[in-house]
Amino acid sequence: MVEKVIDLIGISSNSIEDAVQLALARAGVTINGIHYAHIEDVSAIVENNQVSKWRVAIKVSFLVKDQLHE
Repeated sequence: MVEKVIDLIGISSNSIEDAVQLALARAGVTINGIHYAHIEDVSAIVENNQVSKWRVAIKVSFLVKDQLHE
């Protein structure tokens, strides 16, 4: 079994969880079999002294398919 790991960044004005979900949903459009997400960093975008958006950096892994055995 071989896995590939990629970095994603999700941004949401709603919540940290929403930022993660948005990143996973968008990546899932072109990547099949995402099965692991590790939150690397959480930060806030600040405007007028208030949090306007959450920015979440995650590492995501998925299986690399073996074309010979499918």
